[in-house]
Amino acid sequence: MTQGLAQFIEAAGHRLEPKALLTDPLEIAPWLTDWRGRVHGAALAILAPSSTAEVAELVTLAAKYRVPLVPQGGNTSMVAGATPPADGSAVLLSMRRMNRIRTISPESHLAIAEAGVILATLHEAANERGLRFPLTLGARGSCTIGGLTSTNAGGAQVLKFGTMRSLIAGIEAVLPDGSIHNGLSGLKKDNRGYSLDQLLIGAEGTLGIVTAVALKLVPAIAERSVAWAGVASPARALDLLRFLEARTPSVEGFELVPNDSLRLVLKHIPGTRAPLEGEHDWHVLIEAASATSGSGISAQLEEFLGAALEEGVISDAVIAASDSQAEAFWKIRDSISEAERAEGQTLAHDISVPVAEMPAFLVAAAAKVEKAFPGVSASGFGHLGDGNIHFHVRAAARAGANWYESEGAAITRLVDDLVTDAGGSISAEHGIGQLKLAELARLAPASKIHALRAIKQALDPLGIMNPGKLVP
Repeated sequence: MTQGLAQFIEAAGHRLEPKALLTDPLEIAPWLTDWRGRVHGAALAILAPSSTAEVAELVTLAAKYRVPLVPQGGNTSMVAGATPPADGSAVLLSMRRMNRIRTISPESHLAIAEAGVILATLHEAANERGLRFPLTLGARGSCTIGGLTSTNAGGAQVLKFGTMRSLIAGIEAVLPDGSIHNGLSGLKKDNRGYSLDQLLIGAEGTLGIVTAVALKLVPAIAERSVAWAGVASPARALDLLRFLEARTPSVEGFELVPNDSLRLVLKHIPGTRAPLEGEHDWHVLIEAASATSGSGISAQLEEFLGAALEEGVISDAVIAASDSQAEAFWKIRDSISEAERAEGQTLAHDISVPVAEMPAFLVAAAAKVEKAFPGVSASGFGHLGDGNIHFHVRAAARAGANWYESEGAAITRLVDDLVTDAGGSISAEHGIGQLKLAELARLAPASKIHALRAIKQALDPLGIMNPGKLVP
């Protein structure tokens, strides 16, 4: 432990209540490894402030003693964005005690939630007031508003409502010098220069600590209909989306699931069952919703899917007969990553390409990866409608203790090269974190890297905000 680090921890302890400073290695240990269990860090302390003022004090101290801070919410990052450096030089800043929903306004359709609020908690609170926050994802029971903001999270409803950036009306944050930026007024128009709010969204904690967020709400769902359809190919899945969009504005979720992913879920996740009889190479999970009672959403979706079946767009379909069955369909989609972890070694690639190009890309990229690395299994699932697919490569027959080290980088380079050649992005919604840092440096235009470094240096000249993430 350096003298500065020791002095910082001691000074922080004087400003926090005892339970807000953890130094017991056994209590710290669960928070030192990323969600996938691939990256392991070290930290001598966890600080858990309960207010923005406490965060500001801690950041001011960190600047004084030159101690890096790694903000952490639910620790659900898919790219080790909330994992501290392995050298133990940084301190974890847990935002989980900042878990208050300060206001929910039915008049302005805004909620102000602190960084540690769990997404599912916000969903419940908004629903109690006849509203909803229209962003959801598989980790909703553990991911936090601060993390969702700092990664510009996406999820299953981007098709209609956009990413987190589209749903944020303002941000409160502590900047690297300890000053507080308050942008929670929710102004629709504000042209006073650069937008700090927009810089902080997707910055992965490298420019400041998000402490609270003003979030846009929409009316609660009055009626919903969830369906599962079998299709012959990703191209047919996109045909189905366009078929439905031409007939209704109500489609909010449209998730592509390959048959191999469905089989893994059925194998490893208790209580799951195939929604359709027979085998289908590809599947689509569809959700349509309306804020108006009596809109007949379910009947409309049934009619449209029937027409799609007659025209040969789909091979079969079923509409959930109850909310529990609808949730069972979504459980399949949300459990794919968990099932892959249970199956064995997997390389996950969160990519996007133009929507029209995605069906052909999926088929061609999987074939090229499997040809280059015989024995692996490659496929993609996820948000076809917005061009974001989770392209995963499973070790399968090539599995071994050193597979990640021996072949992981080469496989990822191949996938990322294919994505870049298709005009896409190597990070659609998970961020860069640590795991994609080298690839961003390799593939991003020089102008992009220069801008990232210049912004980081301007706002965080001491380099104490989440070091080793996002900025090469």
